[in-house]
Amino acid sequence: MCAPGYVSSGLQRFMTNDGTYCHDIDECRENKCGDNALCENTAGGFNCSCLEGYQSSSGSLYFQPDDGTYCQENIKIKCHLDYSCVSANINQTIIKVNTIKEPFAILKEIQKSTMKDILPVDIIAYVEVLAASSPQLSTLNKTALNPETLTNATLTTFVNTVNNFVEKDKITVWKKLKDEDRRKSITKLLHTTEQLALDMSQNFKKTTQLDVDASDMALKLFTFDSNHMKHIHPHAFMEGDYIKISPKKKETSPPNGTVSIVFLRYDSIGALFAAPENHALAEDNNSMEFGNLVNSPIIAAAINSNPPTLYQLEKVTFTLRHLEVSEPETAKCAFWKYSVETLQGEWSTEGCDVDNANVSHTSCKCNHLTHFAILMTSSSHNQVSIYHSVLTRITQLGIIISLICLSLCIFTFFFFSEIQSTRTTIHKNLCCALFLAELLFLIGINMTKNQVRTLFESSIKPKSHGEKKVQSSRN
Repeated sequence: MCAPGYVSSGLQRFMTNDGTYCHDIDECRENKCGDNALCENTAGGFNCSCLEGYQSSSGSLYFQPDDGTYCQENIKIKCHLDYSCVSANINQTIIKVNTIKEPFAILKEIQKSTMKDILPVDIIAYVEVLAASSPQLSTLNKTALNPETLTNATLTTFVNTVNNFVEKDKITVWKKLKDEDRRKSITKLLHTTEQLALDMSQNFKKTTQLDVDASDMALKLFTFDSNHMKHIHPHAFMEGDYIKISPKKKETSPPNGTVSIVFLRYDSIGALFAAPENHALAEDNNSMEFGNLVNSPIIAAAINSNPPTLYQLEKVTFTLRHLEVSEPETAKCAFWKYSVETLQGEWSTEGCDVDNANVSHTSCKCNHLTHFAILMTSSSHNQVSIYHSVLTRITQLGIIISLICLSLCIFTFFFFSEIQSTRTTIHKNLCCALFLAELLFLIGINMTKNQVRTLFESSIKPKSHGEKKVQSSRN
């Protein structure tokens, strides 16, 4: 007898090896999936999926019609990102999330919903939902039996959720937003991330260091009390980028209190801060809105101390690697200056100076905290890219010619017995070594992008005496 989804070529019941066989039933010959759906026949069954412009009522990609699922019009695809459309989708998303009572479950739902491919309107909606739910997340641990463990888990999930928004694959979706909406939403996301990390750090009652790494962002958190201020030197090394906070020195003993410091790093979001084409020129002389490109990851630092005068900033120093090689003279240390009320912002160099720069890295020092990056002029970017391409081709051509000549030398030293001697053996070995070295260089010349410059890092990494480096530890 044939299995479900198959039909016998003869009698319904048959004997093995009597010439009868089972063949698949093509369920898709009938309209079993319903309107606006596509039927895909499979071995022993079939799957239904919705046509482009429609989505299943259950939200799943594939479905069976007997479970009540049907295809409905996907209004989000036709959304032109006008105010009414965006507002409607934000309200729809909030209503969906509000059915979940537990704050941590809300965070998990946002993480799940943003892992897959999303539309531009979804980015705006879920950033708004994430910002609206952050007060609940920051206070969820106060009644927990083990608040520090729950805080660890919540921060890890939160970083992975934010990473879903800022990962490289989502940048093309962000760019489909209007310039003003894009800058406002990314600013709101960065502000929410910084504030929530600081708020949740209050749940740690002991000296703690926590590191959370995701594919396109990272977080490092320090919490300590006034008794440990002299022994902890807050800094972070994140994928080749470095940042350090230097507090003001106090002549008297500090009062009792706690300090929380958060470092954040974003790999791929620099292009999202591009100025709108029709944006009016800023009056701030330090504004870097036009003719400049973000040429580094974005790194941030924030402090929360209780009392506020316990830990006051003297300066922050950081070193960021360039995304593209650039002339040191064109590098500018900048920060994202924005209003918390309007979330409108622009790049500014106020309070920041270049400390040191080369073609691959720039070191800066600033007298305030926020989100930092290295800017370069777009004209110099194009010029340096052309020079770099030309020099690379000249180098490759020179090495190829050298390899040909070395090959001829090696052939001569190996196969002409009349010239064999101790001296020619030395020359032969030298040619072989040069040949292998140049061949390795030619193969690997373009394989160093995005790699950590170990030698550079070791020269700028501070030697902290008596500092304990602990992964998610409490002393």
